[in-house]
Amino acid sequence: MYMLTVTGNLLILVTIYVESQLHTPMYFFLSNLSFLDLTFSTVTVPRSLVHFLFSRTTISFNDCITQLFFFHFIGGTECLHLTLMAYDRYVAICNPLRYTTIMNRRACILLVFSTWVGGFIHACAQTFPVAMLPFCGPNEINHFYCDSHPLSLLACSSTIISETADMVNSGTLTLGCFLVVFISYAYIISTILKIRSTEGKQKAFSTCASHLMVVTVFFGPCVFIYMRPPVTFSGDRLVSVFYTIVTPWLNPFIYTLRNEKVKNSMKKLGGRKVSFLGTGMH
Repeated sequence: MYMLTVTGNLLILVTIYVESQLHTPMYFFLSNLSFLDLTFSTVTVPRSLVHFLFSRTTISFNDCITQLFFFHFIGGTECLHLTLMAYDRYVAICNPLRYTTIMNRRACILLVFSTWVGGFIHACAQTFPVAMLPFCGPNEINHFYCDSHPLSLLACSSTIISETADMVNSGTLTLGCFLVVFISYAYIISTILKIRSTEGKQKAFSTCASHLMVVTVFFGPCVFIYMRPPVTFSGDRLVSVFYTIVTPWLNPFIYTLRNEKVKNSMKKLGGRKVSFLGTGMH
């Protein structure tokens, strides 16, 4: 599954880079999402595979804190980026005549950069309170990667401050992004319903369907894990598997199966490869 995640997201990145017809804001954001999915899985899955295959179940404290930081750095950035993609669809459908003016190249780059900055700030706020806790007792994490709540359970002192900061930080990010996405799609659906032609409605819905599916499968587990008091449920690890492994694996399929432009561009890319190999054999 991890190899399919890597292959699928790399294929989307290469296709968008090579095909000039995909050099638009929507696909620029999609390429960044593919990079985020690729790195998000890489933060947790390779080490977990090593632990599983070779029974190496130890990790140093520094490596654990590093994994915690990058997990929330990439995860927070992806959360913000999905919100940005919702805003992009809002502008495209609700303000189509101003779309190219609003979503110009400079604006797109600045918006994507701001999501990375936001993810970095989120990761710092999530990591530092945990890193400052004293750890002197049990050293077994009840999880397959290092996250703030499982780590806090191993602390020797009160974790009320760090757990509260964790819930407020992650809860604010998740809820804020969810509300922006919800409001954006409320306006989008309202605008689509005003379109008179059936073909126009179908085309508008099709441009949003893939993103809406990705948002649902990403935000659902995040809301369950991070927008609640610091308690542990037996299903936490299963839910975590879903948004750290399954969701990045699904995203390339969701975007390629529902997007004719991407599918056609991938076919053209495959044709170029075959033609190139055939030329080399003569």
